[in-house]
Amino acid sequence: MTLYEKVVAFLGHYGFITEDPDIDSIISGLLYDMQSALNHESGTHSLSGIEPMLPAWISPPSGKPEAGSVIVIDAGGTNLRSCLVSFDRNGIPSVSDLQKTAMPGIGHEYSKKEFFDAFASNLEHLKNKADTIGFCFSYAMEMTPAGDGKVIEFSKEIQAKEVVGSLMGESLSESLIFHGWKRPERIILLNDTTAALFAGAAALHPGRDYDSYIGFILGTGVNSAYIEPAPIEKISIPDRHVSECQIVVTEVGSYNRLARSDFDIELDAASKYKGQFILEKMCSGAYLGPVSSIAVRHACADGLFSEKFAEAFAARGFFDLADMDHFLYTPFDRESKLGAAAASATENDFDVLYLILDAFIERSARLAAAVIAAAVIKSGKGTRPSKPVCILCNGTTFHKTYGLKSRIMNFLDQVLTQERHLFYEIVTVDNDITLGTAVAALSAAGRK
Repeated sequence: MTLYEKVVAFLGHYGFITEDPDIDSIISGLLYDMQSALNHESGTHSLSGIEPMLPAWISPPSGKPEAGSVIVIDAGGTNLRSCLVSFDRNGIPSVSDLQKTAMPGIGHEYSKKEFFDAFASNLEHLKNKADTIGFCFSYAMEMTPAGDGKVIEFSKEIQAKEVVGSLMGESLSESLIFHGWKRPERIILLNDTTAALFAGAAALHPGRDYDSYIGFILGTGVNSAYIEPAPIEKISIPDRHVSECQIVVTEVGSYNRLARSDFDIELDAASKYKGQFILEKMCSGAYLGPVSSIAVRHACADGLFSEKFAEAFAARGFFDLADMDHFLYTPFDRESKLGAAAASATENDFDVLYLILDAFIERSARLAAAVIAAAVIKSGKGTRPSKPVCILCNGTTFHKTYGLKSRIMNFLDQVLTQERHLFYEIVTVDNDITLGTAVAALSAAGRK
């Protein structure tokens, strides 16, 4: 019996099957769910769409941004970033007054007033520097045709229940006025995946043309946005023209038609949002470390590790994705949390730990590839090799996690190009969320 076989048997005992999930099966489930949610309201019966599939009520830019300045707020899973973005007459951006603070709602429950007061305090350095605010809010919102967004729910362990149901733009505007601002002329809300999509669409690609655009985020959480080419049944409005090419934010982290291991179930039971955001909990940065920690703890109890490692691990407790990455990149660095735990252990301990952690990276890559592929397929584009779908991928988990990006790329090549003859290109843009938010805000403001 090899060490690999032993680890595979251990994982299988807890319902974690290596080389699963099957990516094509996940794609099929996602595509059904996406269309079901576009056709009807979610949650009415067992096969209703789980993903909210939220229309953004905004179309990608068709040309370079107009000259002007916009205040940009980027409220992510961990950080709140804010700055001023200015475009010259050639559409070239410059970023100034950049500031990063902690995202409100982390650590304890915030009231609605505390939540928006925290935003206002963090924006003080930008007071009245532009009439338009582009607000990238990385949580589920029901967008309005006027550019505001009503909060549907929080994820990523943010604690601000009173904010659910609020219009973010309207609420922020009132808070800013209370803190001495002039009333902003426009606050345009959008999701970070929409901002990523805009960044890809607005970037200069001389001699290159794309068939469509997708924004994909794999960081603290996971999400995607794409351009839906067909009319959307659930937003059809009599006597009102609705663009047939709507950007749709999938909120794919909510998808739950997945086989979970005992480790996943244990993680979910201890989370703030029990029974929710199942796909997100199985592949995103906020959860990769904790769910792997649970698996390592069980492996210690089941005798896969030496007693010395088990004792050292128990003394250090749970680890996060940064600890996990540190070990995978440099297993024998005794300064890392996991490297220190294995310092006085056996050679097998290093290998068992590596194999367990790597199994979770592999699963994350399979799920992420399925999410991206489903968005490409649903867009109905990418059939011409000379005119691929542009996919802007953002997120530290995607770009920095050990072995993750290369695996996602390999899986995408298999399920999209080799199996379905669909063509795509992964792109990166500096300051993508910031610039995409600015372009979207100026574009929306220009159409009013």
